[in-house]
Amino acid sequence: MLRLCPIRWLWCLAAILLPLAAHAGETGWRYDTVHSQVVFSISHNGYSRPFGRLHIARGWLRFDPDDWSTAATELDVDLASLDMGDADWNQAVCKPVLLDCASHRYAHFRSTGVERRDDRHGVLHGQLTLHGVSRPLDLAFTFNRAAKTIYELHEVAGFSATASLDRNDFGITANPNSIGASVSVWLELEAIRDDHAVPPRKETP
Repeated sequence: MLRLCPIRWLWCLAAILLPLAAHAGETGWRYDTVHSQVVFSISHNGYSRPFGRLHIARGWLRFDPDDWSTAATELDVDLASLDMGDADWNQAVCKPVLLDCASHRYAHFRSTGVERRDDRHGVLHGQLTLHGVSRPLDLAFTFNRAAKTIYELHEVAGFSATASLDRNDFGITANPNSIGASVSVWLELEAIRDDHAVPPRKETP
């Protein structure tokens, strides 16, 4: 039987345990689609900036409140959930010349990095795919808090975020004389602790 000297044995053990320890602190979450919402506003012929509401269909978040360096997220926004406050208006915005909700039902956001500003604020860099077009998008966000619910059924992390985009960048160019180009977006997000919701990270060689 081959014997390893104690020092070599310790090196082997460390090689096995170190990768596990690196991932042990990572915390996974899944978005609570009931308590998470996306709200946007865009100019209506210069008279006002009406609001629309959208729901998050699904998504995951990797986030350790004490260490943001590995934070990452992906989520899908259901464009067919659009609510402008009027059924006819919803149908008009969902037509192919605008959001085209039938052919491009989901807007997808995938993060590419996070920039921490202080204990509660940061900027999430990522890519938004909307209307079949992918463009960079930055989300300025506030980490509100992470805690157990009042009945301790779940551990929840909450965030507020804002972004701005130009609809022309995503090929949504119809009705330029009546619909503004700049879209303001607000996100109110809650995520429930679920380590199984996050896909494993790809190891760098």
